Amino acid sequence: MSVIGICVAVGAAGSARALDAAAVRGATREIVELLFLARDRSMATGLRTAVRLDNAAERVVVHAGADTIARLDLRSTRHVHLASTRDSMAYLPSGLGFGAANLRIVVSRGHSHDTVTVSRLGRIRR
Repeated sequence: MSVIGICVAVGAAGSARALDAAAVRGATREIVELLFLARDRSMATGLRTAVRLDNAAERVVVHAGADTIARLDLRSTRHVHLASTRDSMAYLPSGLGFGAANLRIVVSRGHSHDTVTVSRLGRIRR
């Protein structure tokens, strides 16, 4: 019985780490997709498009002008934490990033974390 209990405990810890890693990978993929959406929308419409990162609410929102294009609430969907070096990233109609500094977004849950870096030119590296 004790051997079975040990095996179950080890398996449960491993599955919790796997769930954390899957949630972080999924949230990171969704954030990258929103960044691509903002860039594509900016190039298609000719409007500056912004991606706003709310670290406290763990929310990412894409704005084009006064319109909200997309919203991702990471707290309720993936239960992950969001940390970023800037509160927003904007794309010009040329597809280039607007601003003088790189953006780094860290998504974490438990012991798992992933980082997305956006250069000031708008290139995304994961």
